[in-house]
Amino acid sequence: MDLDQLRYFQTVAARGGFTAASEDLGVSQPALSRSIARLEAELRRPVFERGGRTLRLTDAGSLLLARSRQALSILEDTKAEIAEEGGRGRVRLGAIPTVAPYFLPAFLSDFAAAHPEAAVTVREDTTDNLLKALTAGEVDAAVLALPVAGRGLEVTPLFEEDLLLVAPAGHPLATKKEVRTADIEGRPLVMLGEGHCLSDNIVAFCRQRSFRPLTVEQTSQLATVRELVALGHGVSLIPAMAVPSTDDPRLVYRKVVRPKPTRTI
Repeated sequence: MDLDQLRYFQTVAARGGFTAASEDLGVSQPALSRSIARLEAELRRPVFERGGRTLRLTDAGSLLLARSRQALSILEDTKAEIAEEGGRGRVRLGAIPTVAPYFLPAFLSDFAAAHPEAAVTVREDTTDNLLKALTAGEVDAAVLALPVAGRGLEVTPLFEEDLLLVAPAGHPLATKKEVRTADIEGRPLVMLGEGHCLSDNIVAFCRQRSFRPLTVEQTSQLATVRELVALGHGVSLIPAMAVPSTDDPRLVYRKVVRPKPTRTI
């Protein structure tokens, strides 16, 4: 049942019939009747005793009327409280691990400057878990990487980001200024484990180029990916935002071209 159904039901109960209620609500009588019929079908009980010129509530209808008044009253009170709080509200933000530590600090700093009274809580998790949290109302928004498969969600692309090759110093690919996609084919890749969309992005990119990535290591942190690469376990593709600001002499980062692997945040 939805809020409109409850409001329609309350109006019919108050007016004692569909005709007067439809005039008050500004909806057609057939539409109002269908709404009440759907409500009764969901409850598997009639809410009105039909007969004569007026409608009478059944026992189920009387219970529903009392509970619906409570529910709508709580909702109206909540809306009023939120309106009073204004900018002092709370935002529950989710972000995937390959975005959260790199993108969120500057973003949240700007947000705090613009909305100093707002409280923000951050949940770092995988895409699948964050989509479930969005659907369940546990987070208000999430920063993810496309594609996003979820019903009832509004998806807004923010920016496109390059995926860069990271290789150990002294690796044959480290001597190139630019690396072609074909240069990666057949080389062992270090990637994040299952559940991380970055690995899905890389696998999808490789499939579009008609080759499969040869995965030799899987981990849950990009820092571990870089360390395994530095130790010679293979090469990897990491988001440009995740390149450390301080140089690690053991690692070399290169752009990949023809075509260029990217992800959309």
